[in-house]
Amino acid sequence: MKYDILIAGVGGQGVVLASRILALAAMKAGFRVSTAETIGMSQREGSVSSHVRIGDEISGSLIPEGKADLLIGLEPAETIRNLPFLKEGGKIIVNSHAIPPASKPPGSPEYNPGALLSYLKTGFPDFFCLDFTRLAEEAGTYRAANVAMIGAAAGIGILPFSKEIVLAVMEAEIPEKHRAVNRAAFEEAIKKIKLISTSQDGKQKVKSNV
Repeated sequence: MKYDILIAGVGGQGVVLASRILALAAMKAGFRVSTAETIGMSQREGSVSSHVRIGDEISGSLIPEGKADLLIGLEPAETIRNLPFLKEGGKIIVNSHAIPPASKPPGSPEYNPGALLSYLKTGFPDFFCLDFTRLAEEAGTYRAANVAMIGAAAGIGILPFSKEIVLAVMEAEIPEKHRAVNRAAFEEAIKKIKLISTSQDGKQKVKSNV
């Protein structure tokens, strides 16, 4: 068994916490795990990515290009930036909430997250998109968007362990005063993503019958 997850975002979005939760959940489920982070100028909303490698066939902590089974993108541009790691047929969960770059070179084009999301929707059939930041904010804090995205992955059944294991890890790792809001974001994301997944499956069936 081998399952590789790449989490990508910018500093302050909780990429490292998300990877820790996933890694500990995999360990709790009895799998071998290796993790690694690549962190840019995180204090200035720089790129941050975390590699979570699960299973007995792991060779190295960093996921090779073209091998990730799942890409969790906490920000649209960072999702695009990390697409080379996704394997053919791999799945993408992306947060539609954009964080414009703090600075950009003179003459560079305006950041257009809508165009990036359209590209993902057109080019990748296993693509799930939601404003997880808004969902988390409605649950109590926008900072729980990372946990909500883990909930979405659990909700469509693409993690190699159960949501109950993830919740047990969250209970142990997240401070008590933040547990309720994180659990609420996690559970709400499961509900929302299941609706999206059902809708997408219906569209695919219609297309296959045409």
